[in-house]
Amino acid sequence: MDDRPENLLTLEGLLEGFDAELIRATSGEQALAHTLDHDFALILLDVQMPGMDGFEVAELMRGNSKTKHIPIIFVTASYKASEHVFKGYESGAVDYLLKPLNPMMFRSKVGVFLELFAQREALSEKTQEFDRKLVELEELQQQLEETNEQLLMLSTTDGLTGLLNWRRFDELLNEEWKRGSRTRRALSLVLMDIDHFKAYNDTYGHQLGDDCLREVASTLVKIPMRAMDKTSRIGGEEFAVLLPETDCHGAMEVANRIRECVDALDKPHRSSPTAENVTISVGVASMVPTLDDPARKLLEMADVALYEAKSEGRNRCCCHECSLMTPAQVS
Repeated sequence: MDDRPENLLTLEGLLEGFDAELIRATSGEQALAHTLDHDFALILLDVQMPGMDGFEVAELMRGNSKTKHIPIIFVTASYKASEHVFKGYESGAVDYLLKPLNPMMFRSKVGVFLELFAQREALSEKTQEFDRKLVELEELQQQLEETNEQLLMLSTTDGLTGLLNWRRFDELLNEEWKRGSRTRRALSLVLMDIDHFKAYNDTYGHQLGDDCLREVASTLVKIPMRAMDKTSRIGGEEFAVLLPETDCHGAMEVANRIRECVDALDKPHRSSPTAENVTISVGVASMVPTLDDPARKLLEMADVALYEAKSEGRNRCCCHECSLMTPAQVS
Protein backbone atom coordinates (compact mmCIF):
# COMPACT_ATOMS: atom_id res chain seq x y z
CA MET A 1 0.00 0.00 0.00
CA ASP A 2 1.36 3.34 -1.10
CA ASP A 3 -0.34 6.47 -2.36
CA ARG A 4 2.37 7.09 -4.97
CA PRO A 5 2.15 4.95 -8.16
CA GLU A 6 5.90 5.16 -8.77
CA ASN A 7 6.58 3.61 -5.37
CA LEU A 8 4.15 0.79 -6.15
CA LEU A 9 5.94 0.15 -9.43
CA THR A 10 9.29 0.06 -7.64
CA LEU A 11 8.01 -2.48 -5.12
CA GLU A 12 6.50 -4.62 -7.88
CA GLY A 13 9.84 -4.62 -9.65
CA LEU A 14 11.60 -5.81 -6.53
CA LEU A 15 9.01 -8.54 -6.08
CA GLU A 16 9.44 -10.03 -9.54
CA GLY A 17 10.21 -13.74 -9.43
CA PHE A 18 8.17 -14.47 -6.32
CA ASP A 19 5.30 -16.90 -6.73
CA ALA A 20 2.76 -14.49 -5.33
CA GLU A 21 -0.21 -12.43 -6.46
CA LEU A 22 0.30 -8.72 -5.86
CA ILE A 23 -2.64 -6.56 -4.79
CA ARG A 24 -2.29 -2.76 -4.96
CA ALA A 25 -3.86 -0.27 -2.59
CA THR A 26 -3.41 3.55 -2.67
CA SER A 27 -5.25 4.32 0.57
CA GLY A 28 -5.88 2.83 3.99
CA GLU A 29 -9.56 2.35 3.25
CA GLN A 30 -8.76 0.51 0.04
CA ALA A 31 -6.22 -1.69 1.80
CA LEU A 32 -8.70 -2.66 4.51
CA ALA A 33 -11.32 -3.44 1.86
CA HIS A 34 -8.88 -5.78 0.10
CA THR A 35 -8.31 -7.74 3.33
CA LEU A 36 -11.96 -8.78 3.19
CA ASP A 37 -11.52 -10.37 -0.23
CA HIS A 38 -8.05 -11.93 -0.04
CA ASP A 39 -5.96 -14.12 2.22
CA PHE A 40 -2.67 -12.22 2.45
CA ALA A 41 0.75 -13.69 3.15
CA LEU A 42 2.30 -10.26 3.79
CA ILE A 43 1.35 -6.58 3.72
CA LEU A 44 3.88 -3.90 2.68
CA LEU A 45 2.57 -0.70 4.19
CA ASP A 46 3.63 2.91 3.72
CA VAL A 47 3.25 5.10 6.80
CA GLN A 48 2.65 8.52 5.30
CA MET A 49 -0.73 8.35 3.57
CA PRO A 50 -3.44 10.92 2.93
CA GLY A 51 -6.35 10.44 5.30
CA MET A 52 -5.74 7.24 7.22
CA ASP A 53 -2.01 6.67 7.76
CA GLY A 54 -0.21 3.34 7.95
CA PHE A 55 -0.22 3.22 11.75
CA GLU A 56 -4.01 3.48 11.83
CA VAL A 57 -4.36 0.79 9.17
CA ALA A 58 -2.10 -1.56 11.16
CA GLU A 59 -3.99 -0.93 14.40
CA LEU A 60 -7.35 -1.58 12.71
CA MET A 61 -6.01 -4.81 11.23
CA ARG A 62 -4.74 -5.96 14.61
CA GLY A 63 -8.20 -5.38 16.04
CA ASN A 64 -9.85 -7.65 13.45
CA SER A 65 -9.78 -11.42 14.06
CA LYS A 66 -9.52 -12.10 10.30
CA THR A 67 -6.47 -9.86 9.74
CA LYS A 68 -4.67 -9.68 13.09
CA HIS A 69 -2.27 -12.50 12.17
CA ILE A 70 -1.18 -11.06 8.79
CA PRO A 71 2.47 -9.89 9.03
CA ILE A 72 3.01 -6.20 8.23
CA ILE A 73 6.24 -4.60 7.06
CA PHE A 74 6.37 -0.81 7.09
CA VAL A 75 8.21 0.46 4.01
CA THR A 76 8.70 4.20 4.36
CA ALA A 77 11.10 7.13 4.26
CA SER A 78 8.86 9.41 6.30
CA TYR A 79 9.87 8.46 9.82
CA LYS A 80 13.42 7.58 10.73
CA ALA A 81 13.40 8.61 14.35
CA SER A 82 13.44 5.72 16.80
CA GLU A 83 10.14 6.76 18.43
CA HIS A 84 8.36 6.40 15.10
CA VAL A 85 9.97 3.01 14.51
CA PHE A 86 8.75 1.91 17.93
CA LYS A 87 5.29 3.20 17.10
CA GLY A 88 5.32 1.03 14.01
CA TYR A 89 6.09 -2.07 16.07
CA GLU A 90 3.48 -1.11 18.64
CA SER A 91 0.94 -0.85 15.80
CA GLY A 92 1.60 -4.46 14.92
CA ALA A 93 4.44 -4.40 12.39
CA VAL A 94 6.86 -7.33 12.21
CA ASP A 95 9.56 -5.24 10.51
CA TYR A 96 10.35 -1.66 9.54
CA LEU A 97 12.27 -0.98 6.28
CA LEU A 98 13.50 2.49 5.36
CA LYS A 99 13.81 3.86 1.87
CA PRO A 100 15.87 3.69 -0.22
CA LEU A 101 15.48 -0.08 0.02
CA ASN A 102 18.34 -2.51 -0.19
CA PRO A 103 17.02 -4.92 -2.88
CA MET A 104 18.81 -7.97 -1.50
CA MET A 105 17.70 -7.37 2.08
CA PHE A 106 14.17 -6.49 0.95
CA ARG A 107 13.77 -9.63 -1.15
CA SER A 108 15.29 -11.78 1.60
CA LYS A 109 12.83 -10.56 4.22
CA VAL A 110 9.83 -10.80 1.90
CA GLY A 111 10.93 -14.31 0.91
CA VAL A 112 10.99 -15.40 4.54
CA PHE A 113 7.37 -14.35 5.10
CA LEU A 114 6.19 -15.90 1.83
CA GLU A 115 7.91 -19.14 2.80
CA LEU A 116 6.29 -19.03 6.23
CA PHE A 117 2.91 -18.48 4.61
CA ALA A 118 3.46 -21.39 2.22
CA GLN A 119 4.43 -23.60 5.15
CA ARG A 120 1.34 -22.55 7.11
CA GLU A 121 -0.84 -23.28 4.09
CA ALA A 122 0.78 -26.68 3.63
CA LEU A 123 0.38 -27.41 7.34
CA SER A 124 -3.25 -26.33 7.21
CA GLU A 125 -3.90 -28.63 4.25
CA LYS A 126 -2.16 -31.50 6.02
CA THR A 127 -4.15 -30.79 9.17
CA GLN A 128 -7.41 -30.77 7.21
CA GLU A 129 -6.38 -33.97 5.44
CA PHE A 130 -5.49 -35.51 8.79
CA ASP A 131 -8.85 -34.45 10.22
CA ARG A 132 -10.62 -36.00 7.22
CA LYS A 133 -8.63 -39.19 7.63
CA LEU A 134 -9.38 -39.19 11.35
CA VAL A 135 -13.10 -38.85 10.65
CA GLU A 136 -12.85 -41.64 8.07
CA LEU A 137 -10.98 -43.83 10.57
CA GLU A 138 -13.59 -43.13 13.25
CA GLU A 139 -16.35 -44.03 10.78
CA LEU A 140 -14.49 -47.19 9.77
CA GLN A 141 -13.94 -48.04 13.44
CA GLN A 142 -17.65 -47.62 14.11
CA GLN A 143 -18.52 -49.73 11.07
CA LEU A 144 -16.03 -52.37 12.20
CA GLU A 145 -17.53 -52.43 15.69
CA GLU A 146 -21.03 -52.69 14.24
CA THR A 147 -19.88 -55.46 11.90
CA ASN A 148 -18.21 -57.30 14.75
CA GLU A 149 -21.38 -56.99 16.83
CA GLN A 150 -23.40 -58.33 13.92
CA LEU A 151 -20.94 -61.18 13.40
CA LEU A 152 -20.99 -61.97 17.10
CA MET A 153 -24.77 -61.92 17.09
CA LEU A 154 -24.87 -64.15 14.01
CA SER A 155 -22.39 -66.56 15.54
CA THR A 156 -24.31 -66.85 18.81
CA THR A 157 -27.93 -66.53 17.64
CA ASP A 158 -30.23 -69.08 16.08
CA GLY A 159 -31.28 -67.72 12.71
CA LEU A 160 -34.80 -69.14 12.78
CA THR A 161 -35.97 -68.25 16.29
CA GLY A 162 -33.64 -65.44 17.37
CA LEU A 163 -32.76 -67.36 20.54
CA LEU A 164 -29.20 -68.17 21.56
CA ASN A 165 -27.80 -71.08 19.56
CA TRP A 166 -26.08 -74.27 20.67
CA ARG A 167 -22.62 -72.68 20.50
CA ARG A 168 -23.53 -69.86 22.88
CA PHE A 169 -25.47 -72.24 25.14
CA ASP A 170 -22.41 -74.46 25.45
CA GLU A 171 -20.24 -71.43 26.32
CA LEU A 172 -22.73 -70.21 28.92
CA LEU A 173 -23.10 -73.68 30.44
CA ASN A 174 -19.33 -73.91 30.96
CA GLU A 175 -19.11 -70.36 32.29
CA GLU A 176 -21.94 -70.88 34.78
CA TRP A 177 -20.52 -74.26 35.76
CA LYS A 178 -17.19 -72.64 36.70
CA ARG A 179 -18.93 -69.82 38.52
CA GLY A 180 -21.18 -72.25 40.40
CA SER A 181 -18.17 -74.31 41.45
CA ARG A 182 -16.76 -71.16 43.10
CA THR A 183 -19.97 -69.92 44.71
CA ARG A 184 -21.25 -73.40 45.65
CA ARG A 185 -24.70 -72.36 44.44
CA ALA A 186 -26.98 -74.74 42.55
CA LEU A 187 -27.17 -74.59 38.77
CA SER A 188 -30.29 -75.86 37.01
CA LEU A 189 -31.08 -76.71 33.42
CA VAL A 190 -34.51 -76.98 31.83
CA LEU A 191 -34.45 -79.10 28.67
CA MET A 192 -37.58 -79.34 26.51
CA ASP A 193 -38.73 -81.02 23.31
CA ILE A 194 -41.81 -80.28 21.19
CA ASP A 195 -43.84 -83.48 21.32
CA HIS A 196 -44.14 -85.45 18.06
CA PHE A 197 -42.60 -82.64 16.03
CA LYS A 198 -41.60 -84.93 13.14
CA ALA A 199 -45.26 -85.88 12.76
CA TYR A 200 -46.12 -82.17 12.84
CA ASN A 201 -43.73 -81.50 9.96
CA ASP A 202 -45.05 -84.49 8.01
CA THR A 203 -48.63 -83.28 8.45
CA TYR A 204 -48.32 -79.53 8.02
CA GLY A 205 -45.08 -79.14 6.07
CA HIS A 206 -41.71 -77.70 7.05
CA GLN A 207 -42.73 -74.08 6.52
CA LEU A 208 -45.50 -74.34 9.10
CA GLY A 209 -43.12 -76.41 11.19
CA ASP A 210 -40.73 -73.45 11.24
CA ASP A 211 -43.63 -71.18 12.18
CA CYS A 212 -44.39 -73.51 15.07
CA LEU A 213 -40.78 -73.33 16.28
CA ARG A 214 -40.86 -69.53 16.13
CA GLU A 215 -44.14 -69.41 18.12
CA VAL A 216 -42.75 -71.67 20.82
CA ALA A 217 -39.55 -69.57 20.97
CA SER A 218 -41.61 -66.38 21.20
CA THR A 219 -43.56 -67.91 24.09
CA LEU A 220 -40.34 -68.75 25.93
CA VAL A 221 -39.08 -65.20 25.52
CA LYS A 222 -42.30 -63.72 26.95
CA ILE A 223 -42.11 -65.76 30.16
CA PRO A 224 -40.74 -63.50 32.95
CA MET A 225 -37.22 -64.54 33.95
CA ARG A 226 -34.13 -63.01 35.49
CA ALA A 227 -31.42 -61.37 33.38
CA MET A 228 -29.04 -64.20 34.28
CA ASP A 229 -31.46 -66.85 32.96
CA LYS A 230 -30.66 -67.74 29.35
CA THR A 231 -32.93 -69.41 26.79
CA SER A 232 -31.50 -71.24 23.77
CA ARG A 233 -32.49 -73.41 20.86
CA ILE A 234 -30.05 -76.28 20.98
CA GLY A 235 -31.50 -78.64 18.38
CA GLY A 236 -34.21 -79.04 15.77
CA GLU A 237 -37.18 -78.92 18.16
CA GLU A 238 -35.18 -78.85 21.37
CA PHE A 239 -34.87 -75.81 23.65
CA ALA A 240 -33.00 -75.17 26.88
CA VAL A 241 -33.16 -72.66 29.73
CA LEU A 242 -30.11 -72.24 31.94
CA LEU A 243 -30.96 -71.13 35.51
CA PRO A 244 -27.95 -70.09 37.62
CA GLU A 245 -28.32 -70.05 41.43
CA THR A 246 -31.55 -72.05 41.17
CA ASP A 247 -32.38 -75.33 42.88
CA CYS A 248 -34.58 -78.11 41.56
CA HIS A 249 -37.73 -76.70 43.16
CA GLY A 250 -37.27 -73.30 41.50
CA ALA A 251 -36.37 -74.90 38.18
CA MET A 252 -39.50 -77.06 38.27
CA GLU A 253 -41.63 -73.94 38.78
CA VAL A 254 -40.08 -72.43 35.65
CA ALA A 255 -40.49 -75.70 33.73
CA ASN A 256 -44.17 -76.05 34.61
CA ARG A 257 -44.80 -72.41 33.70
CA ILE A 258 -43.17 -73.00 30.30
CA ARG A 259 -45.15 -76.18 29.67
CA GLU A 260 -48.42 -74.47 30.60
CA CYS A 261 -47.71 -71.45 28.37
CA VAL A 262 -46.94 -73.65 25.34
CA ASP A 263 -50.06 -75.70 26.02
CA ALA A 264 -52.07 -72.46 26.27
CA LEU A 265 -51.06 -71.55 22.70
CA ASP A 266 -53.67 -74.13 21.72
CA LYS A 267 -51.87 -74.65 18.43
CA PRO A 268 -53.51 -77.57 16.56
CA HIS A 269 -51.50 -80.78 16.15
CA ARG A 270 -53.85 -83.41 14.76
CA SER A 271 -51.04 -85.95 14.34
CA SER A 272 -50.12 -85.96 18.04
CA PRO A 273 -51.21 -88.99 20.06
CA THR A 274 -50.60 -86.95 23.22
CA ALA A 275 -52.99 -84.04 22.71
CA GLU A 276 -54.93 -82.21 20.02
CA ASN A 277 -52.57 -79.25 20.26
CA VAL A 278 -48.81 -78.66 20.35
CA THR A 279 -47.27 -79.66 23.70
CA ILE A 280 -43.78 -80.05 25.11
CA SER A 281 -42.03 -82.52 27.36
CA VAL A 282 -39.60 -81.08 29.88
CA GLY A 283 -36.60 -82.51 31.70
CA VAL A 284 -35.06 -80.61 34.61
CA ALA A 285 -31.68 -81.19 36.23
CA SER A 286 -30.16 -79.39 39.19
CA MET A 287 -26.84 -79.72 41.00
CA VAL A 288 -24.09 -77.76 42.68
CA PRO A 289 -21.24 -77.64 40.14
CA THR A 290 -17.84 -79.00 41.02
CA LEU A 291 -14.61 -78.90 39.08
CA ASP A 292 -14.35 -82.66 39.58
CA ASP A 293 -17.27 -83.12 37.17
CA PRO A 294 -17.65 -81.82 33.60
CA ALA A 295 -20.41 -79.32 32.77
CA ARG A 296 -21.96 -81.84 30.41
CA LYS A 297 -23.02 -83.90 33.45
CA LEU A 298 -25.85 -81.41 34.03
CA LEU A 299 -26.89 -81.74 30.39
CA GLU A 300 -26.83 -85.52 30.62
CA MET A 301 -28.99 -85.46 33.77
CA ALA A 302 -31.52 -83.13 32.10
CA ASP A 303 -31.59 -85.40 29.07
CA VAL A 304 -32.39 -88.40 31.30
CA ALA A 305 -35.17 -86.40 32.96
CA LEU A 306 -36.54 -85.43 29.53
CA TYR A 307 -36.52 -89.08 28.47
CA GLU A 308 -38.52 -89.94 31.58
CA ALA A 309 -41.07 -87.21 30.81
CA LYS A 310 -41.54 -88.67 27.35
CA SER A 311 -41.74 -92.24 28.69
CA GLU A 312 -44.43 -91.24 31.18
CA GLY A 313 -46.73 -89.91 28.46
CA ARG A 314 -45.23 -86.54 27.39
CA ASN A 315 -46.66 -83.08 28.05
CA ARG A 316 -45.14 -83.18 31.54
CA CYS A 317 -42.04 -82.22 33.54
CA CYS A 318 -39.59 -84.51 35.32
CA CYS A 319 -36.63 -83.50 37.48
CA HIS A 320 -33.30 -85.06 38.44
CA GLU A 321 -31.42 -83.50 41.32
CA CYS A 322 -27.88 -84.37 42.29
CA SER A 323 -27.25 -83.59 45.97
CA LEU A 324 -23.62 -82.82 46.68
CA MET A 325 -22.30 -82.45 50.20
CA THR A 326 -20.14 -79.44 50.92
CA PRO A 327 -16.84 -80.02 52.76
CA ALA A 328 -18.48 -78.88 55.99
CA GLN A 329 -21.01 -81.70 55.68
CA VAL A 330 -18.42 -84.43 55.37
CA SER A 331 -17.86 -86.20 58.70
